Amino acid sequence: MVLFKKAICQLPKYIMRKKMMMMMLFSRSQGKEEEAERMLKESIRFGPHFADAYSSLASLYADQGHSKEANEIYTKGIENCPESSDLHNNYGVFLVDTGRGDRAAFHYQEAVRLKPAHYVAMVNLGRLLRSSNDNKEAELWYKRALQVVRKVDILTPLGALYYNTGRYEEALEVYREASTLQPDSTDIWLALAQVLAMAGRSTEAEKMTLGIISKTSNCIECYRLLSAIYSKQGNHTEALDALKTALQQESSEPAVRAELHFSMGNQLREMNELDRAFQSYKLAVELKPEQSQAWMNMGGIQHIKGDYAAARMYYQRALLLSPDSKLLKENLAKLDRLEKKLQGA
Repeated sequence: MVLFKKAICQLPKYIMRKKMMMMMLFSRSQGKEEEAERMLKESIRFGPHFADAYSSLASLYADQGHSKEANEIYTKGIENCPESSDLHNNYGVFLVDTGRGDRAAFHYQEAVRLKPAHYVAMVNLGRLLRSSNDNKEAELWYKRALQVVRKVDILTPLGALYYNTGRYEEALEVYREASTLQPDSTDIWLALAQVLAMAGRSTEAEKMTLGIISKTSNCIECYRLLSAIYSKQGNHTEALDALKTALQQESSEPAVRAELHFSMGNQLREMNELDRAFQSYKLAVELKPEQSQAWMNMGGIQHIKGDYAAARMYYQRALLLSPDSKLLKENLAKLDRLEKKLQGA
């Protein structure tokens, strides 16, 4: 009986199940979620050892925000189909999404144990390890996945790991391979340009970024990178112009526009254009009130200009958002000393 259950779980082409799953997927694509749910329940009722039906039903519940029901279906599915590697992997993803990453690692590892070539589970485990700063182990899992297949979805997280840990030459090598596999990907070329910029190869980075812009419309991140390159070179006017162009691109996300205004404020401050910098920071916090650094910088400008009351107000607003900021506390202490000195005079 155990062998029979295992065989059923591992038969993706089983005719009845396949037809039911196709009908369910069509219903979901048409927005008929109740019909899809009914079909999946029927599929499980008539074939309680069909792993895909459990995964699909649990995914449907998760998308609807019914985490408890989704968890129950995944648990029941694994109980009935313990040999399904995909079911373990999908449950791991669900656990991470619901803030239970500590339990996800076991299921990713089970997926790999059941199917040693399950590179998706390897990458998911790598991402999980990266999120807890276990970079060494994460790298091993990414490399193990690459032994199975050379894919962009594996190369890019490995490239990001190298980039974030300062291993720029290795990051360049990985992203270059990714670019040969997916030459039309703006994200890969942009990542490659970012690595070049961080590796001190700003001329190459600038050329590559301009090349991306010439082929891509509305690439806000391209102009942000171009601005960072110019700023690093000390060309603050050009850096500012790049940010202005970025703001002219279409973006409905307030957070993105807030970051652009914040970056403009930083450039203007470098150019000693304090009043204009203040206005840029003001626009940033209007779009993203939780931007504590912008509040602090506004306080810093008022501090420099001698308006200590306004400076205190902005510092305190920033401190509410970043209560552990040592720099903010130091700035407020400086204000206290200055005000006491003025009162003593």
